Order: sequence, then structure tokens, then C-alpha cells
Amino acid sequence: MNYILFDDAAIRPHLLPLAFTRPTAEMRVGIQTISKKWEGYLKESISYLTEAYLQTKYPCKHAPDSIYINGAVCPSDALVRAVVALQMGEGLEKEGTLLAYRKASPLEDIADIAVNTFEGEVRIIRHVTDIFAHNGEQLRADFARITRGRTSEPITDRFTAYYNESQIFIEEGANIKAASLNAENGPIYIGKNVTIMEGTHIQGPFAILDGSAVNVGGKMRPNTTIGPSCKVGGEVSNAVMFANSNKGHEGFMGNAVIGEWCNWGADTNNSNLKNDYTKVELWSYATNRYENTGLQFVGIIMGDHSKCGINTMFNTGTVVGVNCNIFGAEFQARHIPSFSWGGGETFKTYHIRKANQVARAVFERRGKTFDEVEENILKEVFQLTHTS
Repeated sequence: MNYILFDDAAIRPHLLPLAFTRPTAEMRVGIQTISKKWEGYLKESISYLTEAYLQTKYPCKHAPDSIYINGAVCPSDALVRAVVALQMGEGLEKEGTLLAYRKASPLEDIADIAVNTFEGEVRIIRHVTDIFAHNGEQLRADFARITRGRTSEPITDRFTAYYNESQIFIEEGANIKAASLNAENGPIYIGKNVTIMEGTHIQGPFAILDGSAVNVGGKMRPNTTIGPSCKVGGEVSNAVMFANSNKGHEGFMGNAVIGEWCNWGADTNNSNLKNDYTKVELWSYATNRYENTGLQFVGIIMGDHSKCGINTMFNTGTVVGVNCNIFGAEFQARHIPSFSWGGGETFKTYHIRKANQVARAVFERRGKTFDEVEENILKEVFQLTHTS
């Protein structure tokens, strides 16, 4: 069967700025991205139906008979069974959201689908805050599926303390020294070739993925995922870092989602709780205004390629767009549009040519190539956003 993960037009605006540079199915929540979860369940490769400017990097493989799956929906055993059982012309929905359908045509032509209600529970990532709010739940589910029937690498360092060992899984090549791993309240997953340096404290649920590192004395608190090839330090709590991003020094990151190729300067902090304990409002790209999240703890959402200097201070409920360069001693604005350069109340446009030069240098430092595909995506985002 041919499986295609589609962007839901009603949901995608609520996942900006992260969705500016990826399909919704490439959001990481738990251990894996949504797309990798589906591939794991289906035992099949998938493709994407997304924005035109993203399709070169994330192609769509059409076929005369395809099952289209909402890319904001996290799979479960019951949902996967229902999706696989779909017949041609049938669909599934839950509370007004189309979950999946089987048809020969793409998303634009679905008026004649016979849609049935899925009766089970469904986790849909509808807003950027859902990524950290449901990260612990998805981390537990991913851990159980990924580690089922497998044996963890042993903890061999005699100075590392660990609790509830059955809920700790370590992939090959991981290097752990003089750390504490506490999985009493949730699982801990340590990916391939991960480095956990001396004095690190980790509380589950927690995942750190292939090639990442926790620097000396890092404090990794529950419901946190550190994506592949990231470096972290200081205190990180209920946060998701997608991949290739760094927060290598002291400072607090909490109730946060950080895209790819981001960097936090030393002693950068974000607030995640208002002094008056009221619910946090967050900038919405869907409505172009601040909206009440209904959450008491909201830190920062940061789009790809954004960076900040040392001692940057982010307010409770901050949204940073794509490719921003932020610095300055005062608290930053709670919404920093994409391609902004500056700090506090003073920002100018970060020219696309300079932004691409920096992106190219960052890629090269990781042994990767900033090619025409990546460049064209950022050009499109610049054109979409730089005047906002």
C-alpha cells in the first residue's frame, strides 16, 4: 500500500513557525517524529503532501490507490488497524478532523468520501504547545514500542547511579560517565553514540537521540526530548529540541520547542511562568494576534536557524520565527518575526543573503551541505514573512 501523510490546512497555521520549514508530520513529539512513528507501525515508507515549496525536500509519491493520513495525528494500535482496513473511498474522522482516507486522488478531491467516526482515543498535535504538553505521553508510548523485545546496552560505568533499570534503554555506542539516571517516574531512552558527561542528572520520561551530548553537570528534567546531533547543558525541563541545535551552557529552557539549527548563547534563560500565575497568551500565526493557550506553563517556541547571544532573556510565552539573530541585555519581545536581527525593541530585517551565509557555515561545521533545496526553502519563508 502507498501511504501519504498530508498537511491539514486547518491545523498547519497553528504549528507555525515550526511548519514553515517542514511538513506537520516532521514534528518531533516523544522520541520520534510523527512520520517515523507511522513508518514504525506500518512497516512501510511514507511520503508527504505538503506546501509546494517543501515538496522538493519532502516529495509525494502518488499511486492509483493510496491511503492519505493526517500528518498531525499520532498513531496508536487501534488507529493503525482502522487505517489499514480502509476500503477505497472510505475515510475516518474524529470530532470534525479528517484522520485518514483511501482514494486515488490527492487531498483536494475528497467530497465523495464515505467518512466514518473513529471511536478510539486519538492524539492530534493541533498547536505548537501540544508538542511539549504531550511529550511525556508520547515518550512513554514510543519507548514501549521501540524497545519491545530488545535488550539494552549495559551501564558499565561504576560511578553512574541508576534507578528502575528496566525503564532505561541504551543504544550502542553511548558513553555515560558519573551520571544519575532516575527512571522511577518514566522511561529514559539514550540513543546511539550519545555522550552523557560527568555530573549529569536525568529524570524520566526523557530521551536523547543519536549523536547528541549532555555537557558536564547538565540537569535534564522530565518530559524532555533532545533530538539527534544536539548539545545541551544547564537545566532543561519539558522541552523538545528537534535536531542539530545547541544549548550547551548554563541557563534554563522549559516548556519549549526548539527547531533545527538553533543555538542558545551561554546563560540564556526563558521564563515559563507568569508572576501573577495567570494563563499564558502566545502569538498565533493563524489569527495574527496573541491567543490564550489555557496553559499556566509556556516557555518559548523557536523556529529553525534562529540564534541568540549570551545572557538573552526570553519572556513567558515567546514565539521566535525562522532565522532570527537575537541579542541584548533587556527582555526580548514576546513575538519576534522571522528574519529579525537585533534585540529588545530594536530589530531590523536579517537579509536573506547574510542569513544563508550563516546557515551554510553552520551546515559545514556539521559536515553537511547547505544545498539549493535548503536555500530555496529559506527564500520562500523570507518572502512569506519578512514584511510581517
